[in-house]
Amino acid sequence: MTRIVVTGMGMITAIGKDTGENLESLKSRRHGIGPLSLLDTIHKDELLAAEIKLTNDELAAMSGIADGERYTRTSLLGLIAASQAYESGIAKYGKTDNTKTAVVSTTTVGGMDKTEKHYRDFLESSKYSHFVYTHDCSDSTRQICDHLGIRHINSTLSTACSSSINAILIAAKMIKHGLADRIIAGGTDALSKFTLNGFNTLMILDKEHCRPLDASRTGLNLGEGAAYIVLESEASAKKDNKEIFCEISGYANANDAYHQTASSPDGYGPYLAMKEALEVSGLKPSQIDYINAHGTGTDNNDLTEGLAIEKIFAPDIPPVSSTKPYTGHTLAAAGVVDAIYSILSIQQQLIFPNLNFSKKIEELSFEPVRELKQAKVDHVLTNSFGFGGNDSSLVLSKY
Repeated sequence: MTRIVVTGMGMITAIGKDTGENLESLKSRRHGIGPLSLLDTIHKDELLAAEIKLTNDELAAMSGIADGERYTRTSLLGLIAASQAYESGIAKYGKTDNTKTAVVSTTTVGGMDKTEKHYRDFLESSKYSHFVYTHDCSDSTRQICDHLGIRHINSTLSTACSSSINAILIAAKMIKHGLADRIIAGGTDALSKFTLNGFNTLMILDKEHCRPLDASRTGLNLGEGAAYIVLESEASAKKDNKEIFCEISGYANANDAYHQTASSPDGYGPYLAMKEALEVSGLKPSQIDYINAHGTGTDNNDLTEGLAIEKIFAPDIPPVSSTKPYTGHTLAAAGVVDAIYSILSIQQQLIFPNLNFSKKIEELSFEPVRELKQAKVDHVLTNSFGFGGNDSSLVLSKY
C-alpha cells in the first residue's frame, strides 16, 4: 500500500508570513481579526476581517515579482505560500527537475479583487483589459506553475470552503495512481468586496470577533491567505532522505445536498465525511487525539458539526477547537491552513485554543479547548465543510 506523506509546507495568513510566524501566533493567542484598512469598502467601519496588512506591492516584492500590478492579490498570496512549500519540500533537497511535479490549487474568489476594481474601465477602455484573463480561478494556478517552472499536470478545484482539503484528497489519489511523483496542493483567496458583500447579504458575518462553538455565536469573520503542502509517496521521500512532517492517513468527501448554503440539521454530510475519512485511515474514533473543527462561528455550522462529532465520538469526545478566530475564514485556503495547523499540532504536541469561548452550546455535550494544551497528539482529524453540502475531512498522523 502506498503511504502518502507531507515533506513541505508554506503559508501566509493574517497571523504570519510563514509557518513559523503562524505557530508563534497560535501559541501566544495572537489573532489577526480587526478593522479593514486595505480593502476599499463601505463596510470597513462596520465589519471586522482578518486582513494581511501588506499591500500588493509589498506582496509582489516578497514573491520576487517585478511588475506586481499585473497580478491579482489571490495570485500573489498563492505565489508566496506555494514557493515556501516548494523550497522546503523540493528545492531544499536539490530536486529541481519538475518533470513529474504537479500542482493542485484552489480558490473561490479568483481574480475578483482586480475585476471589481476595474469593472467600469473594462466597459470604457482597453487600459485594464489584461485583467479579464486573470478573473477565472485557474489564473492563480497558472501563475504558480510559471513561477516555479512546473510543466507537468496542473489542476484547479473550487468547492467553496472545502476546496483545499479536496485538493489534498485529489493529490493523494494522483500519487497513489502514479500520475505524479510529488504534488504541491493547497489554496489561496484574497479579500474582496464581492465576498464581503455576499456573506453580509447571507447575514452570517459577525460584527464582533467571531466565537466558534459558543452559544453566543452570530457568524464568521472573513479572512485572506494561502497555504500549500508538498505530498509524495513514502518511498519517494525516503529515497531522497527528506524530512517527513506527517502522513496523510485518511480523507473523504461527502455531500448531503441539503441546501445551497446550510448543512443538514442533523449534520449528516459532516458525519459521512468524518466517518469515511476514519475508515480510510484504518483508525478507530478513540485513536483521534484532536479535532481541528471547521468551526466557522455560524449558528448552523457549529451545531451541525458538533452533532456529527457526537454521533461518531461520544461519549469519549477528543479535544476540539476551531482556529478561525485567529485567521478568519479564509474560504478555499481554510482547509489547508487548518491542515498545516494540525501538522504543527502533531510536531509540537500541542492543542491550540478556541479563542473567545464562554458558554457551551446547549444542544451539545462538549465544549472546545480554551487554553493552549500540551498533550499526546499522534492523529488529528480536521474538517472543512462547504456551501452546497460539499463536506471533507482529513486525518493526519504522526510519522
